[in-house]
Amino acid sequence: MNTKVSKAVAPILVAVACYLMPTPEGLSPSAWLYVSIFLGVVVGLILEPIPGAFMGLLCVVVACALKVGPRMAADGTVSAGGALSWALSGFSNNVAWLVLIAFHFAYGYAKTGLGRRVALILVKHLGKTSLGLGYAIILSDALLAPFMPSNTARSGGTIYPIFANIPPLFDSGPDKEPRKLGSYLAWVAFAGTCITSSMFLTGMATNLLFVGMASGAGYATISWGQWFMAFLQVGILLILTTPLLTYLIYPPALKRSEESPRWAAAELDKMGPISLGEKKMLGIAFAAIFLWIGAGYFKIDATATGLVALCLMLLSGVASWDEIVSNKNAWNAFIWFGALITLATGLSNTGFLAWFAKNTATFLGQGDPLFLLVALVVAFYALHYFFASVAAHVTALLPLFLATAAAIPGMDMSLFVLVTALSIGIMGVITPYGTGPAPVWASCGYIKPAAFWGLGFVFGSYFLIVFLSVGLPWISLIM
Repeated sequence: MNTKVSKAVAPILVAVACYLMPTPEGLSPSAWLYVSIFLGVVVGLILEPIPGAFMGLLCVVVACALKVGPRMAADGTVSAGGALSWALSGFSNNVAWLVLIAFHFAYGYAKTGLGRRVALILVKHLGKTSLGLGYAIILSDALLAPFMPSNTARSGGTIYPIFANIPPLFDSGPDKEPRKLGSYLAWVAFAGTCITSSMFLTGMATNLLFVGMASGAGYATISWGQWFMAFLQVGILLILTTPLLTYLIYPPALKRSEESPRWAAAELDKMGPISLGEKKMLGIAFAAIFLWIGAGYFKIDATATGLVALCLMLLSGVASWDEIVSNKNAWNAFIWFGALITLATGLSNTGFLAWFAKNTATFLGQGDPLFLLVALVVAFYALHYFFASVAAHVTALLPLFLATAAAIPGMDMSLFVLVTALSIGIMGVITPYGTGPAPVWASCGYIKPAAFWGLGFVFGSYFLIVFLSVGLPWISLIM
């Protein structure tokens, strides 16, 4: 059996083998069938026998036809209309649309030359080494994070369009020597935004959702300052080590180029003064960033801001309608992420997540409160493999985990709530669909699917180990 056929057969075999196992007690046969399909999808996304977007869409169609993903009605049935509504639900998700808009932003940066200009400026000042460029990207995200509560807007809409112009300067593209530079920078950018999402209360909208839900359940509200101080040591350590760790385990082929800064300066001179098109794109970008930063004050959703910016690109002539509809990378990412959101909601609809959380609590039983706190946080973190959204993760599991922790004698609930809250940004690194910016970086072409999953596991484990070994003692000390 050749490799191509093996890759195509493996997801089917995994799904069938899983379904043929006895249905776990507490789950319905339809729920177990859905879980089996979902596990097959995960294997398919890793091996990619067909394009990832098609894999996700195909499995949504299969689940819809079998009526095993939607939430059942009171009489235990699923109508054809209900199944279709569920199948299409991911494509109306606001984050999926923001991902789509991020790719169109990148096109605007590239077409006008603004992205190339910014990339050349970064290379001019930090381009002697690939490692220096890695730190430039992660620090740029950290500077924006306190003011932009949408990490998708920050990473996908602001950092990615700039990044996309750097590797081509060194003849590194998705289809041409991606490991020369682009793969390294793409991973640093993605891992970096997961760190900054945990570092600031306003670094990710879901942080505010978590605080609101915990407060509504009767636990003390976490202030911006408390959040920042609690994650400060871990955040600094991870920001300092992530570009270097990536450099060691996923190194760029291009390590150093003494001529690059001089070359970049010469290229900037050739570009001349900033053009009208660049000025238009820069004005649109600043308007979007201004609205993203002030989202809480202006009461404008991040995706709505992105749509306004996209319309401004069209009205100002930065991009034409034909160019927007022909941007296949953007639409591919939209279908890919929309399908995954739909599939992830099915795990909640079928009752699998509630069943899993309940059995986790039973398995943990009674014991040392600190040990059980760590065990619960690890379980909460690892369960993110089943979610295509941090917000969905928090919404589905936070009440269950709060109830489980509260039932443990001697549990310090203030500590548990804070530690769990601080983990929700960094957990996004583990999969190519686990947080808003993930599909942008996973589908940009620089990181192969298998590599993305492998790096996600390594860095997800590293982030969690650092967080628990450094962050937990620090949090316990300052509380």
